[in-house]
Amino acid sequence: MKTALQKLRRGLNTKLGFFLLVVLLFCIKSYWAYQNEFNLGVKGSMQHFLLAFNTIPGALIFLGIALYFRGRLSYWLMIIINALLSTWLFANILYYREFSDFITFNVIKGSGAASNNLGKSLMGIMRPEDFLVYADVIILALILLFHVIRVDMRYFKIRYAMTVTMLGLVLFGANLGMAEKDRSQLLTRTFDNNYIVKYLGLQAYTIYDGVKTTHNSVIKAQANQNELKPVLNFIHHNYAGPNIQYEGVAKGKNIFVIHLESLQQFMIDYKQDGQEVMPNLNRLYHANDTLAFDNFFHQVGQGKTSDAETMLENSLFGLPEGSAMVTDGTTNTFQSAPALLHQKLGYTTASFHGDVPSFWNRDNAYKSFGYQYFFSKEYFPKTKDYDAGYGMKDKIFMKETAHYIEQLPQPFYAKIITVTNHYPYILDKQNKDIEPWKTGDDTVDPYVQTARYLDEALGEFLDYLDKSGLRQNSVLVLYGDHYGISNNHQPAVAQILHKKKLTNYDLAMFQKVPFMINMPGLKGGIDHTYGGEIDVLPTLEDLLGISSKNYIQFGQDLLSPERNQIVPFRNGDWVTPKYTKYNGDYFYTKNGKQITKATSKQKAEFSKIQKYVTTDLGLSDRVVNGDLLRFYKLPGFKKVNKKDYTYNLKKSLQNLKKQQKKQKTSLKTENDNQSTFDEYTTNAPELKDYPKLTFPKP
Repeated sequence: MKTALQKLRRGLNTKLGFFLLVVLLFCIKSYWAYQNEFNLGVKGSMQHFLLAFNTIPGALIFLGIALYFRGRLSYWLMIIINALLSTWLFANILYYREFSDFITFNVIKGSGAASNNLGKSLMGIMRPEDFLVYADVIILALILLFHVIRVDMRYFKIRYAMTVTMLGLVLFGANLGMAEKDRSQLLTRTFDNNYIVKYLGLQAYTIYDGVKTTHNSVIKAQANQNELKPVLNFIHHNYAGPNIQYEGVAKGKNIFVIHLESLQQFMIDYKQDGQEVMPNLNRLYHANDTLAFDNFFHQVGQGKTSDAETMLENSLFGLPEGSAMVTDGTTNTFQSAPALLHQKLGYTTASFHGDVPSFWNRDNAYKSFGYQYFFSKEYFPKTKDYDAGYGMKDKIFMKETAHYIEQLPQPFYAKIITVTNHYPYILDKQNKDIEPWKTGDDTVDPYVQTARYLDEALGEFLDYLDKSGLRQNSVLVLYGDHYGISNNHQPAVAQILHKKKLTNYDLAMFQKVPFMINMPGLKGGIDHTYGGEIDVLPTLEDLLGISSKNYIQFGQDLLSPERNQIVPFRNGDWVTPKYTKYNGDYFYTKNGKQITKATSKQKAEFSKIQKYVTTDLGLSDRVVNGDLLRFYKLPGFKKVNKKDYTYNLKKSLQNLKKQQKKQKTSLKTENDNQSTFDEYTTNAPELKDYPKLTFPKP
């Protein structure tokens, strides 16, 4: 035993021995993180083997860089490289915990557009055990500092260092070969970053993402008009015609698109201790003049809210990594709802958001979308405690939007983005009207309180629309943009849904979000059609009497009897009325029963659906990445000139004033220039000390 320890110590006193120790500890740490911090869906002995094996090539290649240096520098470089790789692992653990995905270069690029309250979010999800990823770094540093291991000052030949590097490359090649055997075309047909990390490891994924990001930049530069042919063929082949019962019934109406931040479908009719959590939304959902869809899914990727906005207003999917509004919103050509409605039907278009205009690059992307006005945080009075983390509290924000809504010439298209129900669900005590859940998950438990607050804010807004008379001539489109509670909180979710354990089917159904259309006189009811956010724009066009037959849109009219009801998720999974595919498992959609042994007929059906989903997502990505709409001339549509729009506060208000005088159709103008703002009542405690709010003037 003593001899073995002596041999081990002698081995560690060599540079190669110390290097192998660093590699071993790094691989163990990485494997631990893959198993415990990420939900990679590892199944079978081969995938478990690859999960452990894929930690080795990257460790040899990156840590092996230190072997090309001499003396103490070589040792400390190993520790520094280990620390850098550990920091990247640490960052991905935190990001994955909230977003169920890995960091991409596009996410980093767009982080400045969504970083206002990132610190608060990180503090909310950080755990003490996360810092264990640095344990080996600290141990190794102490070993050197206290001379537990002697530094081997002998020259380490370059050819030996090159051998280590080559060994890492050979092992990566072997890793890739085994991965391809288990999942063919791994690097070309996946929409899910989990697969890359599961099979090849985090370091390989990062390099893959960097190459892909660079490749996409080249794609845009080299794109040409011929690339539109497969896009147009696919869209025309899958076009779903309008429903004659609903076609044009909303023509000329004002449109309110109300963005219900992070709200999920399970909250509809949800009760806590016998009490409705969201009574106002429930009432609207079940109203006779509301079309409510109970099988409507979010389809966002890493761009979350920005992906939802991209889909709703363009019928284009968000990108598989990053945010299209951030990476392409400034430069791309779009044929968006605001521009279409303004050009074809003479609508005034405006978006309202109670945070800084740069969030998700909205101040640039909205110009590309054709928004005439963007009322952001600077347009509203600053009252005490008015901010809730990701922008103005909903009750304050929605009341103050009325000041500008009454000035918009009608008909108008107004998008109102709520934020209080945003992670980490921050709400002060005076605004909490319901007890938190008691799941023991501090991230999840306050969700019910901010959801209740959102509902109360919505109720006050609807009351104002009734009092002011706007409700009678308006269409309300309400939607949840994405999940509020991620799949990384399954024990808490199981308690909330009153289930013992969640299956992948349960997780798929948990991605449902509310979608409803309300209009006086509309023939409503609960519609069981399967659809998602990509389908909203074609549906709205149907109601407005706009033919979308020649548009490049990847969704289908939810009201059309011809729609195929295939709902693609951003990672390539999908839901149909008959089957559901989620995290590699297949289920019968009606009863949630897992299909463990598919028949040949079912396999053929799965393959056909998957082909549609992959093509739908892939062609949409081609349109966005290649900026292909710049080559497509839509009849009766003029390409948006971003220079036509300014969101400068003073100039924007001056433009609004001029438009009011010219068109004379705003609510305020029709009311003999008398404001309806005082008809908006709210119980927001923050506004009690502000009987007279002062808005900016032109």
